Amino acid sequence: MSTQDLTGLNICCKFTELFDELVYSDKDAKKQKIGKMNILMSEMDEEEFKLVFTKELFDKINKMIEEKKISMDNTLVLLKRIGYWIKLKSIWCYTFKDSLLSKRFEKMMIEEEKKKEGKNEKLLVGLFECYTMILDDMIPGNLLVICLPYLLKAASNKEENEEAKEEVEMALLALTGFGYCEISEELYLNEIKEIILYHQEHRNLTRLAYQSAWVFLLNIFPDDKSFEDTIMNELHFVREAIKELEELTRNVNWKKEKEEERRGKEVKEEIVILRWFDIIMDNISQCKLRNEEFVGLINSIVGLYRAAKDSLGRICGVCIFSIALAAKSEPVKNVDLLEGGAIDVVFEELYQPTLEDENVCNCLDAVFSISRRLEGKTNDEMEEVKRKEMNRKVFEKMEEEGYEDTITSFYETIDFLNNKYYYELSLDISDYFVNI
Repeated sequence: MSTQDLTGLNICCKFTELFDELVYSDKDAKKQKIGKMNILMSEMDEEEFKLVFTKELFDKINKMIEEKKISMDNTLVLLKRIGYWIKLKSIWCYTFKDSLLSKRFEKMMIEEEKKKEGKNEKLLVGLFECYTMILDDMIPGNLLVICLPYLLKAASNKEENEEAKEEVEMALLALTGFGYCEISEELYLNEIKEIILYHQEHRNLTRLAYQSAWVFLLNIFPDDKSFEDTIMNELHFVREAIKELEELTRNVNWKKEKEEERRGKEVKEEIVILRWFDIIMDNISQCKLRNEEFVGLINSIVGLYRAAKDSLGRICGVCIFSIALAAKSEPVKNVDLLEGGAIDVVFEELYQPTLEDENVCNCLDAVFSISRRLEGKTNDEMEEVKRKEMNRKVFEKMEEEGYEDTITSFYETIDFLNNKYYYELSLDISDYFVNI
């Protein structure tokens, strides 16, 4: 058993031990133990989460509530932390859905909502947050209609104290669990737009909360021309993505540690970067509107790649993949790729002494896309002049940096990819390459 496996086993055992002690602890001790359990959850990977958070564990929590061995307040604190890490680490955990605890929460939410007087909104919001973050499945329609207004109301709190900010962050993170569903768009679009616009003026949200607001907006509303105009020209998605990536790049401590030695050290900023990339890549691949700020977005991705180059291969990988997507996107122009530094980064990656197969494929994919752009002649005389000038600049840069030799060394793999057979390549694609 490896040291990492042993560490993981110790974390799981320690968590289970603390959980079992909850039954015998007083109110204050329960809070302390839940705090320690939260630290352990921050260090768990996906497999450890699945090992710990079984249907049996959720049924135990239900029994503890039933036997009054844990208060609802402490239950919600614990479950919010479980849901928080499930969402933050993008873990799929299906065990909650069929548990007795899930059924209890569904019943409680419906009964509390039906009350004509004395409705406990704080309890409702807490139940909704736990339920939607842990469920990892389609939320039943009757609960969806109940959940959304309360969570959006909680997310709209503009108080500046830390407790309020944490509550807003939790509400917005819970909203990221909603995919596109049959709802009245007008009913919720204005609310989430107001949250985003208010933050752009006052910067009142945490980074995770702001990113989560965008995820909810982009997930729940349909992809059509008018909606794209809203996010690009009214809410300025590209501008905001640039700002967030650049600030996060400055704030992360890019230590030169081996990625496999970073267990438990993945900081929140790194996770938020990866979450931003999820929606940036969707936007790049699906957008139809031209935006003059694309060059800035490419430039911020290039800056992030170089910051993460010596320590975080995962972030470098999403940077390269994003550039490959941008090279295929019609609204992203060659000048954006050239001036943003995308071409430099593609060849910098290919020049690495060791190559990740997936990154190699994405780099070459970007090269082919750029080449095809430069080859395509236009009937417009002015556009043709621009194309030829761009072609000249790209090839001058390749010649200046010696990139032509790199491309030649990848000839066999390029031939495979050009014929759309790249999915049939050996998993060890780097075996095809000559190290320049």
